[in-house]
Amino acid sequence: MNKAELIEKIATKAGLTKKQTEDALETFEAITIEALKKGEEVTLTGFGTFSAKHRHARMGVNPQKPTERIHIPAVIIPKFKSGKALKDALKEVDASSVNSTEATPEENSEPTPTAE
Repeated sequence: MNKAELIEKIATKAGLTKKQTEDALETFEAITIEALKKGEEVTLTGFGTFSAKHRHARMGVNPQKPTERIHIPAVIIPKFKSGKALKDALKEVDASSVNSTEATPEENSEPTPTAE
């Protein structure tokens, strides 16, 4: 699902216009980015927590020249830790709905002849 599809679904469920929904989503993004830049966390209870993590500078290998070592600078990266309600909701997903293209053993097996 992309941003336009998300906006459409939220607008339909919440009874808002697409413009109102787009404004709310853009405001959420801006506030979240601003908070992460300040080193704060944004927690949506049950859904998850957005945070900023500092990744230290390190040495790496140039993929085009494996014998050459390169310096990878320190950087701040976004991190998302899922909440309990989100994890529990995904655990409830039936495995067959995820892999619906795979046939179950019953579908692959031939019927066994019965002795009459």
